Amino acid sequence: MSMFPLCHGIIPARFESSRFPGKPLAELLGKPMFWHVYDRARQCEQLQSVTLATDDERIFKAAEALNVPVVMTAADHASGTDRVLEAARKIGVGDDEVVVNIQGDEPALEPAMLTELLSPFERETTMIATLVSGMNAQEAASPDRVKAVVSQDGRALYFSRAMVPFDRDGGQGTFHLHIGVYAFRMEALARFGELPPSPLEQRERLEQLRFLENGYDIHVTETAHACHGVDRPEDLETVIRILEQK
Repeated sequence: MSMFPLCHGIIPARFESSRFPGKPLAELLGKPMFWHVYDRARQCEQLQSVTLATDDERIFKAAEALNVPVVMTAADHASGTDRVLEAARKIGVGDDEVVVNIQGDEPALEPAMLTELLSPFERETTMIATLVSGMNAQEAASPDRVKAVVSQDGRALYFSRAMVPFDRDGGQGTFHLHIGVYAFRMEALARFGELPPSPLEQRERLEQLRFLENGYDIHVTETAHACHGVDRPEDLETVIRILEQK
């Protein structure tokens, strides 16, 4: 019987954001947003460590002051995945160990979602995993909501901003909403850093397509938990209400 691998959570936290500069430092119930993400993530029993990865001295100092493990990463990363890779190397993650890319703007994160995300790694062959949840056709119409098409054995066939699968006969089938939280075996994460951006990735602006175009399986678990990401300052009120209830 195979052993469950060691798993490490990494939270990328950039200061620059077009819609919400300084977002990781936004205050929620007296603590910065990144602290809430860290606090929720470390409640997942499968994670041996949780580390913040930033490119900004202000975030770095605030994390140190709150005893949140933090590493400084380069400012010029093309994607959050590249930042996570640099951080994983800095904390010494082994090839067979698993790295979870935890979105830094999910302060109301449900720890059980991370457990669901990591469940496919009970199989030694799993290299990459992600989550989806159900949504209706009306929600799926937005290109901001990324759709996942999933095989019967739980592998991602494609991700798109378009309405996929298309209901040719006008049916009202449900859609899979892709939740942008990922877990990678370190070996696969390192390979991502070596691969150039792929044609479909560049067309859809979805970096997970780089893996699919290069022949990697992405294992998908459906979750009943909802995400409450903070994209803009006006999203803070909703998240504060949720945190108060938790």
